[in-house]
Amino acid sequence: MSANRVQLMTPALFDRVLHQARQSPRQRMNFNFHATLDENPSRLLNVLLRGTYITPHRHSDPPKSESFVVLEGRIAVFIFDDTGRVAERHALGRGDAALGIDIAPGIWHTAAALSDHAVCFEVKPGPYVQAVDKEFAPWAPREGDPRCAAYLETLLCDFK
Repeated sequence: MSANRVQLMTPALFDRVLHQARQSPRQRMNFNFHATLDENPSRLLNVLLRGTYITPHRHSDPPKSESFVVLEGRIAVFIFDDTGRVAERHALGRGDAALGIDIAPGIWHTAAALSDHAVCFEVKPGPYVQAVDKEFAPWAPREGDPRCAAYLETLLCDFK
């Protein structure tokens, strides 16, 4: 692909990725703007449906920051201390105090949709290497664990 390519973030693109998220057992879907996993930075749409569970994680080895901007809908972002205690919780989206967040390397975090769906623009340093992209929190259930729904509900209780 050309280094000069231009990609627009349109309602049609949002709808296409939202449709894919609805078909996904994970209840979320990414759309990469970067052409290869080696690009730096990684830039993507992250479409979340209400109820999707993202295991709390951090990006510490290699250290990577991560930024989210909510383009449609609302999300909750949770910041944890090393023991799993919620240190901060933020609602992001139109009508909230903030539309986005930047998370420094090594900070435990997760996000969840507060609206039926949310479309976020995410930026994080590349390259993306799945084996070392995330360190999953040892104190939280991993995606697929039957305890995920109850854990997510506990996190979201202050937003109801």
